Amino acid sequence: MADEKANCSAHDNEHAEAWLAHQESEAEGRQDIGIERRHSRWYEVLLFSTMVQLLLGLLVVAALPAVLRWGPAVWRYWAQVRFNTLCAVVAAFVLALILLKRLGRFSGGTRLAAIGPTVTGAFFLAFAVVLFGRVPYTRSVLLTGYLLSLAWFYGGHFLGRRYCQLKVAALPSARCRALESTPNIEVRHLQEPNLGGVRFDAVVADLHSDELGPEWQRFLAECILAKLPVHHVRRMHEAMTGRVQIDRLSENDVGALLPSPNYSVIKRLIDVFGVLLVTPIVLPVMLLVALAIRLDSPGPALFVQNRVGQGDRDFRIYKFRSMRANAESAGAQLAAVDDTRITRVGHFIRKTRLDELPQLWNVIKGDMSLIGPRPEQRKFVDQFDKEIPFYIYRHVVKPGITGWAQVTQGYAGNAEETRIKIEHDFYYIKHFSLWLDVLIVLKTLRVILTGWGAR
Repeated sequence: MADEKANCSAHDNEHAEAWLAHQESEAEGRQDIGIERRHSRWYEVLLFSTMVQLLLGLLVVAALPAVLRWGPAVWRYWAQVRFNTLCAVVAAFVLALILLKRLGRFSGGTRLAAIGPTVTGAFFLAFAVVLFGRVPYTRSVLLTGYLLSLAWFYGGHFLGRRYCQLKVAALPSARCRALESTPNIEVRHLQEPNLGGVRFDAVVADLHSDELGPEWQRFLAECILAKLPVHHVRRMHEAMTGRVQIDRLSENDVGALLPSPNYSVIKRLIDVFGVLLVTPIVLPVMLLVALAIRLDSPGPALFVQNRVGQGDRDFRIYKFRSMRANAESAGAQLAAVDDTRITRVGHFIRKTRLDELPQLWNVIKGDMSLIGPRPEQRKFVDQFDKEIPFYIYRHVVKPGITGWAQVTQGYAGNAEETRIKIEHDFYYIKHFSLWLDVLIVLKTLRVILTGWGAR
């Protein structure tokens, strides 16, 4: 853009100098082409400012329960039990706020599914600390603080969607025209280099498009000077959908999507510790599931199959059998809606994801991780590798029992759905981190409770 501006005519240079002079006197931006920075209204400050959320939230979830329980004079008599209880409520609320802020960065900032589990987990941790620490506390205040925290975060989420939806201006190009509004982001497509006085939070453009002529390039430069953020359309698409478009990738792009080796080591430790932690709980469940399968239909309780894992290497995966014993006698095939091969018990364990529990042994062996792309059979891997660009790259990380594609898309039953699933997998590889794994765990809880996406 700087080169384009340097090559402008003398008239354009004079025009730019006049605009910069006007910019110094009018801090709001270039009014004659309609650029205006979006100023925060009082409710936008309330909903998006972390400090305001923290201070007002503490008044609601900590101070209010204390006054209701101990009266307006609570601050005059500062007993140890009151101090301990308020510290627990404050710590849980602050932890939940920090976690939700970090999790909200992924996939357009959507965090509705994470609010309940995050707040519950934070208060459960606070409760565990005061319980095992044998410190005195008031149960009613802690419980009231938990319920008010849920109301605070859910209320802020729905008010934010109602009154503070982010507004984005999209420049004309084929890729920008494909952007559609979501519950979190409103996209308005421009027809000329003029915002028309509408207040926008950002501008989106295909910076590699041939349709971006000199007028639009100058318009983008002026948006930047007016401190209006300008984003490349690919980055905006990823933020809105949680997917990396594989048809827009090049070899250099793929080479840059390398998962963090440091987090890979940490993730392996988390996998082993997590399996050991839940084993005493899931073992009785696994025994009951195995018994139900044997009573429901003839055949073994376990289903063993070769799948493709990290490094494009085959391994043997273990699952509870959810189909008839001879379901794949005619060859491997993807599960369909209302698949007649699935048994009565199979419908239940697939919907609740109980059929995946034996894969904890694959995690201990190192074939799989708790979180990662789902492993496929070699037949389908070879087929999709021919049909989908860069498909094989999903094997750069270990496959998982649950993953980003599973909690955002569900089951993929054909090549087109698999293409979308691969875009979700690439998003996971690109943002390979503890925070994204935490978000996947929280969304997995929703999937288990609702049965969403199962076949």
